Amino acid sequence: MNIEYVLPNEIEKRSFEIIDEELDKLGIKLNSDEELVTKRAIHTSADFDYARTMTYSNDAVKIALDLIKNGADICTDTNMTLAGINKAVLAKFGGKAFCYMADEQVAREAKERSITRASVSMEKASKNSKPTIFAIGNAPTALITLKELMENGYKPSFIIGVPVGFVNVEVAKELIIASDVPYIVNRGRKGGSNIAAAICNALLYMCKE
Repeated sequence: MNIEYVLPNEIEKRSFEIIDEELDKLGIKLNSDEELVTKRAIHTSADFDYARTMTYSNDAVKIALDLIKNGADICTDTNMTLAGINKAVLAKFGGKAFCYMADEQVAREAKERSITRASVSMEKASKNSKPTIFAIGNAPTALITLKELMENGYKPSFIIGVPVGFVNVEVAKELIIASDVPYIVNRGRKGGSNIAAAICNALLYMCKE
């Protein structure tokens, strides 16, 4: 293996060229509307399984872009996802990103009710008066709670469902896929806060362009 010398400002561009080359070798052709989002997930993880497991509802990317352009907020289930989102670009369209996981009231209520902070965070976020995109990269209970809220009349504007792990992760994702809310979901156990942020940023950069 030889070292490839690439200028710092060309590294990301070269990375996406390599992703294109690898996808071509694998014989994978991504949907043109979805490819930039899927490639951003691959770029973040170096995992080409995302080319096969990323799942989109009808017109998902178009719907998400329209929401962002019209000032929708983004609610995350981890401060790591929150930190990774390009909030400056989001703010240009009138949106903000927020996370209630560190909120003292949320922590206290979760302890009193013996449920996860992610669940209480989703309940609190559902009261946001603005259209809200939920970016879930860690807690399957966040997705389960969103489904329960939907059954009681709440309708999220959009759900990015990519929690990682083993307990209830796959079933929680399938609940969202079976719902009538527009979504981007990665089927299976893989995902994470970094993937949730990467998907958000892919959408934001598409809006910016």
